[in-house]
Amino acid sequence: MEITESIGIMKALADSSRLMLINALMGTPQCVEELASRCGLAASTVSFHLRKLEQARLVQKKKEQYYAIYSVNERVFGQTIRDLTTFWNIDTFVQEERIERYRQHVIRSFFRGEKLVRLPAQRKKRLIILNEFAKRFRQGETYDETTVNTVIARSFADYCTIRRELIEERFMKRKDHMYSIREGERG
Repeated sequence: MEITESIGIMKALADSSRLMLINALMGTPQCVEELASRCGLAASTVSFHLRKLEQARLVQKKKEQYYAIYSVNERVFGQTIRDLTTFWNIDTFVQEERIERYRQHVIRSFFRGEKLVRLPAQRKKRLIILNEFAKRFRQGETYDETTVNTVIARSFADYCTIRRELIEERFMKRKDHMYSIREGERG
C-alpha cells in the first residue's frame, strides 16, 4: 500500500462519528437518511462524514432510484493493520515530504504575499524562487519580452535579473526575442 493512502485511511477513522457510521454500514448498505436516523446524527453531518470516508475509499456508494446507497469497501476492510503500515514507498515519501517542507520554508522566508522581498544568495534557495516565477508562465505558450517583464515586475522590481536567471538556469528559453518555459524542465 502507498503511504498516502494509509494515512488517509487512518485520518478518516480517527473520528467517533465516522467510526459509528462504519459500524452501522458493516451490517447492511444504507442511505444517508437511514444512517442519520440509526446513528442519531443530522443528515448533513452524515453526508459530510461519508464524503470523508469515501475520499479515503473506506465506503463506496451506488445509485438506486433517487438514493445514494453507501456500503463499506470490503477490499479495504479485508486488510490487516500490517497491510496498512507496510509501505513500498516510505523512503520516497519521507524524502519528498522533507523537500516540500523545505520548499515551503524558503517561499515563506523570501515572499511576502506575492512580492519577493529579496533574491536569495544561496543557489539552492534561488532555484526554488525561480521555479515559483516559472510557474507564472504556461508551457507551450510564447511570450514577448514586455509580457515577461510585466509578469515578473508584479512581484519583484528587478525583473531583468529574474528574467536573465530564468534563462541561465534553464527554466525558460529565448529564441528570436520570444520566451517560453522549457518542456520537461522545472516549473
